[in-house]
Amino acid sequence: MKRHIITFMTCVGMLNAFAAPNDNGVKEVKLGGYIGQRIDGCIEKRVLGQSVDELVDPFKVQDETQGRWASEFWGKWIQGAVASYEYNHDPALLEKIKEGERKLIATQLADGYIGDYDKEHQLHGWDVWGRKYTLLGLVKCYRLTKHKEALEAACKLLDYTIKQIGPGAATPIYKTGYYRGMPPLSILEPVTYLYDETGNPAYLQFAKLIAEQMNHPEGPMLIDKADVPVSQRFVLKPGNSWWSFDNGQKGYEMMSCYIGLLEMYRLTGNANYLQVALTTWNHILREEINITGGACSLECWYGGHGKQTHPASHTMETCVTFTWMQFCERLLQITGDTKYVDQIERTMYNALMASMKHDNSQIVKYVPLEGFRREGEHQCDVRINCCNANAPRAFAMIPRIAYRMPKADRIDINLYMPSKAAIQMGKRTFDIVQETNYPVTDEVKITVTPDKAAHADIALRIPDWTPKAQIKVNGEAMDDVACGEYFIIGREWKAGDEITLKMEMPARLAQLNQAAAIERGPVVYARDSRFNDGFVDEVVTIPNLNGAIQMTAEKAPQDMWIAVSVPMVRGTYNDASVDTRKIHLCDFASAGSTWDEGIRYRVWLPILYTPDNPKSGQVQGYW
Repeated sequence: MKRHIITFMTCVGMLNAFAAPNDNGVKEVKLGGYIGQRIDGCIEKRVLGQSVDELVDPFKVQDETQGRWASEFWGKWIQGAVASYEYNHDPALLEKIKEGERKLIATQLADGYIGDYDKEHQLHGWDVWGRKYTLLGLVKCYRLTKHKEALEAACKLLDYTIKQIGPGAATPIYKTGYYRGMPPLSILEPVTYLYDETGNPAYLQFAKLIAEQMNHPEGPMLIDKADVPVSQRFVLKPGNSWWSFDNGQKGYEMMSCYIGLLEMYRLTGNANYLQVALTTWNHILREEINITGGACSLECWYGGHGKQTHPASHTMETCVTFTWMQFCERLLQITGDTKYVDQIERTMYNALMASMKHDNSQIVKYVPLEGFRREGEHQCDVRINCCNANAPRAFAMIPRIAYRMPKADRIDINLYMPSKAAIQMGKRTFDIVQETNYPVTDEVKITVTPDKAAHADIALRIPDWTPKAQIKVNGEAMDDVACGEYFIIGREWKAGDEITLKMEMPARLAQLNQAAAIERGPVVYARDSRFNDGFVDEVVTIPNLNGAIQMTAEKAPQDMWIAVSVPMVRGTYNDASVDTRKIHLCDFASAGSTWDEGIRYRVWLPILYTPDNPKSGQVQGYW
C-alpha cells in the first residue's frame, strides 16, 4: 500500500487550494480518558457553573471611566459555551447560551453601543477590545441559534463602531487602546465574520482599513516588522510604563491580530497576510514558546524560550496559552501541516491541563514552571478574571482538532485518546473508535466502521517527537511511515477494519542553561514535593545515553495523572555509589495541581557542572 505525502504549498499557490475545512462532516465526537474527563469537568464547573447575570451586569450601566475590561468577559465565556455545546449537545447548556444571548442584547443602547464605558470615555482603555469580544460572541450565538436578533445586534454595534473609527473618522483605530493599538485592532476578526454573514461592503472596507492600520508606523507595524523577533519590535524607553501604549510586546493581543490577518487572507487572497502570520508564528515558536507549550512573562513576549530556566514574573498566562493554540489551529486549517497539531498537543497536555485545578473548579491565570499555582484575582468588580472566562474555549477546541475533514473524502485523526467519532462522508457514515492509553502507553487501536463498504482516505498524524512509528491495517504492516507528517491510508473500508499505530516513546533529556528537563512523548515531567523524595531544587546528574534516559512507571498518588521514576545522582559530591536515588516525577499538569502553596514543583532541574567534563555546562536546545 502506498504512502501519500502532503507537501507544503507556497503562499502564492495556497489560495486556490485553501477552502474552509469540511469539518461539518464530523457530526459527533466524544472524548474519554484523562483529556475527556478534564473537558467534561471544565464544561460542568467553568461553563455551566458560571452566572450569566454576573457577566451581563456590567453592560447595564455605562459608567466605566478607569479603562477596565469587564466588557470582555461575556464574549469570552459565551464563545466557550457555544463550542462546548457543539461538543456535548447538552440542552441545559443551550438554554444557558440563549439566556446569555437574550440578556446581553437587552443592554444595547438605541445608538447601537453595547458596553460599559460612559460616553466621554468610549474609545479609550479596553472599550474597543470589549466590543470585539461582544461581536465574536454574538456571531457565535447567531451561527448556533439562528436568532436574527443576535445578528442584528452585532450589525448595529459594528455600524456604530464604524461611525466612530471607520473610514474618514478623526480617531485612528490604533489610537483607541494600549500596546500600540493591538487590542482594538484585533476587532478585525469579527468584522470579517460579519462580512461573511451579511455581504455588507462597508464591513469589508472597514476590515481593509483595520489591516492597513495594523502596519501604521505609529501603531504595531505587524506587517513590516514580521521579520523582527516579537520581543524586540519596540524597545521601551526609560520611564515608559510596561502597561502602556508604548509596549508592543503584548502576547495574545498580537496573536489575535494575526488571526484577523489570516481571516483577511481567506477573504481577499492577499498572500502577504498569510506570509507575515507564518513568519511571526515561527519567531514565536523559536524564541518564546517554552518546553510546556506556554509563553510570556507579565503577559508579554520577552525572549522566553532561551530564558525559561530562570524564574520569571507572572509567566504563562492562560489567555496566551489559548490564543497560541488558536493561532496554530488557523494555520492548520490553511496549510494542513502537522507541525501545528504537534504544538497544539504539546500545549494541551502541559500548559493547558496545568491551568485547571485538580477538581476543575478554577482556571489559574499564570502557570509557572516552578513554585506553586494559585487562584487568580477577581477583575473589574466581577467574580471572574480573563483566564477563567477564556480557557473553556481552549478545552472545547480539543474535540474539533482530534478529528477533521480537510477534504470531502478524507478524515484526519490528529489526537490520540479514547474516543468515538461519527463522520458523514457524502452518503456514507463512518464510525471511528480509538482504544488507547496514550500517552502513558505507546499503542493506539482504531476501528473503522462504515455503514456500507466505501472508499476514503484516513490520515494519521505521526508526531515529530517519535523516532519511529509502525502502522498496521488488519495486521498488514505499512511501509515508509515518516515522522512529522500525515500517513494517508486510502482504501475501501469495511465494517470492523482495524488500524494499529505504535509510536516509539523514549524518555528524552532536554538541556538548557545548565538545567535539565525530562519529556516522554508530548508530556513534560516535573518534580513535586508530595513525593517526599528530596529537595525539588537540588542539583542532580541524570545518567543518559545520547539523550535517552531510564524511566520507570510508578503508581500515581491521588490528584496526579502520571507518575514515573528516574535514577539521579543527587548533590554536588556526585558520588554515584552513595548519592544515586530513584527520583519521582509527575506529568507537569499534575504538578502542584491542588494549588496548595505548601507544595512545590519544578520542571527545569539544576544540573551539576564538573570542570573535568566541560560538556556538563554546555547549553543545548531541545527543538
